[in-house]
Amino acid sequence: MNDWLYSDIVKDHFTNPRNALTEDESTFPYNARGQTGNIKCGDQMLMLLIIENDVIKDVRWRTYGCASALASTSMLSEIIKGMNIRDAYNIKPEDLVEKLGGLPEYKIHCSVLGDKALRAAIDEYLEKTGRPGMLKEEEIEICHCIGITDKDIEKAFLNGARTWEALQLATKIGTVCGQCKEEAEELLHGLIHIHGM
Repeated sequence: MNDWLYSDIVKDHFTNPRNALTEDESTFPYNARGQTGNIKCGDQMLMLLIIENDVIKDVRWRTYGCASALASTSMLSEIIKGMNIRDAYNIKPEDLVEKLGGLPEYKIHCSVLGDKALRAAIDEYLEKTGRPGMLKEEEIEICHCIGITDKDIEKAFLNGARTWEALQLATKIGTVCGQCKEEAEELLHGLIHIHGM
């Protein structure tokens, strides 16, 4: 019986991840570093970039996560090499899911780790080069444990998450300490009024 729920592309990137950091990060000469997630809930992502003239020349990453997180970050690392940071910053999890040939719905949230760590690394690079806020959107962090923002919640809402349980399934919000539940539910309530759904 075949219990593998993923595409052959996901299987390939999971069993043969590209650009994974196999050594200590100090041995990779990065000039941009981004980290997201929380090891307490089992998902954490580190992204290291070498950027020259606003172009990503090389990348290394490390994650503590599932097959979906590994495969989506491996795919992301392949896509962004040679890409301008502005274009890289705008890569969406849906883009990765499509290139991977799909992911089980309950694993979509795993593909978010890589792009969040990538944006954090680019933001750090911009700050180092005296350009804070060039790409960074104003976001309000709702879940401090794993870095879920109001924009993440709105995106999940627009994709069908209308309850706290559905929001948790889509984003993993509140799975560490749960202190964000009340604020997140208020935001969900407000989104229902804004979008009329």
